[in-house]
Amino acid sequence: MSTTAESMKTPTYGNWRRPRKAGLGSLGLVGTVGLFGALVLVLISSMVSLNAALVVGLPFAVMLGPLAIRTADGRNVYDMAAVRIGWLRRKSKGQHLYASGPLSTRPGGRFRPPGLLSRVTMMEGRDPYDRPFGVLYHRNRNQYTIVLSCEPDGGSLVDPDQVDTWVALWGEWLSRLSHEPGLRGASVVIETAPDPGTRLATEVLARISPDAPPAARAVMEEVVLTYPDASSEMNTFLTLTYSAPGGARRDHDTMLADLALRLPGVLGGLVAAGGGSAEPLSAERIAEVVRVAYDPDVAAEVLDVRAQHGGTGLEWADAGPAATVETVTHYQHDSGVSRSWLLTLAPRGTVRSGVLRSLLDPALGIRRKRVALVYRPIDPATSAKIVESDRRSAQFMANSTRGLVRARAISEIEAAEQTAAEEASGAGLVEFSMLVTLTVDSVADVRDADVTMRNLLGATRIAMRPADRMQAAAFSCALPVGILPWEQTMVPHELKEAL
Repeated sequence: MSTTAESMKTPTYGNWRRPRKAGLGSLGLVGTVGLFGALVLVLISSMVSLNAALVVGLPFAVMLGPLAIRTADGRNVYDMAAVRIGWLRRKSKGQHLYASGPLSTRPGGRFRPPGLLSRVTMMEGRDPYDRPFGVLYHRNRNQYTIVLSCEPDGGSLVDPDQVDTWVALWGEWLSRLSHEPGLRGASVVIETAPDPGTRLATEVLARISPDAPPAARAVMEEVVLTYPDASSEMNTFLTLTYSAPGGARRDHDTMLADLALRLPGVLGGLVAAGGGSAEPLSAERIAEVVRVAYDPDVAAEVLDVRAQHGGTGLEWADAGPAATVETVTHYQHDSGVSRSWLLTLAPRGTVRSGVLRSLLDPALGIRRKRVALVYRPIDPATSAKIVESDRRSAQFMANSTRGLVRARAISEIEAAEQTAAEEASGAGLVEFSMLVTLTVDSVADVRDADVTMRNLLGATRIAMRPADRMQAAAFSCALPVGILPWEQTMVPHELKEAL
C-alpha cells in the first residue's frame, strides 16, 4: 500500500490580518482630519504673513507629530504616555497596594478580589439539566459572564483530517458568536501547573486493600509519591460575556433564565469542535479558580478538600488575596509573583494546528501558566464594511508601491480577496488577541520567567511585549472571569480605533 505526498500533506491555516486604519500613513483618521484642517488654516494664515502661518502651524505639528510615531504593534506616543501617566497616578494614590481581610480597612473584613474584579459580584442559576452555573455580574458595565470548563481531546495520535475538521468546527463556533444576542466578547483560558498529586492519592490510597501484600502496598505508595513530579495538570476554561439586549437593565432572574437557555447550544458546539466533555462551572468552582490563581500554595488543599467533602464552600467574597503589590514589571500576590505579556503580532503567513503547542505545554520552574485568547465578535453588517475597506486599502497600496513592497502589497490583495469571499459565503469576522501570565515563587525568579517566555515564543513566531505598568490589569484579564480589555479603557473603542 503506497501513500502519495499529497495525502501526507499537513493542512495549514492563517489569513488573519490586522485591520488597516483609515487615514494617511500612520496618522489614523483623527490625525488625517487634523492634518488637512491644519493645512487649510496655515494656507489662510499665509495670506496674512509667513510669521502668522508659522504661529498657527507649529501647535498643530506638535499635536499631530506624536500620532505619526508608532511602535511595531501600532501604539503611538500618546498611548505610551497615557500608560505611564496612569501608572504614576495610581502609585501616587497608593492604588498599587492592596490589603484585605479582618485586619484591613476594607468594609466587611473579607478577602474580596482586587482591581478590575472589585465591582464584580457572583450569582448562580440552573441550566435545563438542573446543573448549577455561576454568573459573574460586572456592575460598572452591566454585563454577565458565564464560565465553561472543558477537557479537549488533544492532538496526539489524531489523523490530520480529524484535526482539520475540529479546526473548521471551531471556526464555525466562533463565527456563531457574532449572532449571539448581546454577546460582548469571549475568551479561552488554558492553565497549566505542576500536578500536586492530590487527586491521584485520593483515588489510589483509598482503594488499597488492607490485606494487600506489603510489597504491592509499597509499590503503590511509591507511585503516588513520585508520579506527580513528572506530570502536570491542564485546565481549559471558556468565558462568554453578555450585556442585556438593547442595553437596558434587566432583573437578574430574567438574565439567569436567558443564559440558562443558551447553554445547551453553546456546549454542543464546543463538543463538536473537539472540546471533549464540557460543562458550566458553578459559583463555588469559579471562586476556587480565582483563589488558586492568587495563592498557588492552596491548590493542593483545595483539591484535597473537594475530594474529601465534595466541595469547599468557598464564596466569591473570599476568593481574593490577602495582599498584593503591583510594580512596573511584575505583580506580587500572596504566595506567587506574576508577570504578564500582551500579543503584538500574530504569526505571518500560514501556520499548522500545533503552532501554540510549545506555549501551552508545562514549563519547568513555572508555578502556574495561563494563556488567554480573547475574542471580540463583529456583527455581520460591520464585518462587510471592514472587509470592503480592507480590499480598497490593499488595492490602493498595490497600485502606489513598487519593488519588494509591491510584492507584499499583492499578497495583501490576495488575502483581502479571500477574506471577502469567505465573509460573503457566511463566515464571521472576529478580532482576537492573547495574554500570557507566568507565576513564579519569588521576585528573584522573575528574570527566569523572562527567559522561559522568550524560549516559548521562539517556536511560535508570535511577537509579545511585557504588560509593564499594567501588570495587575493584565493578570485580571488573563483569569477566566470575563474581563474584556477593550471595555476597560477610558477612551471609547471607536475613538481609539480612529487614533
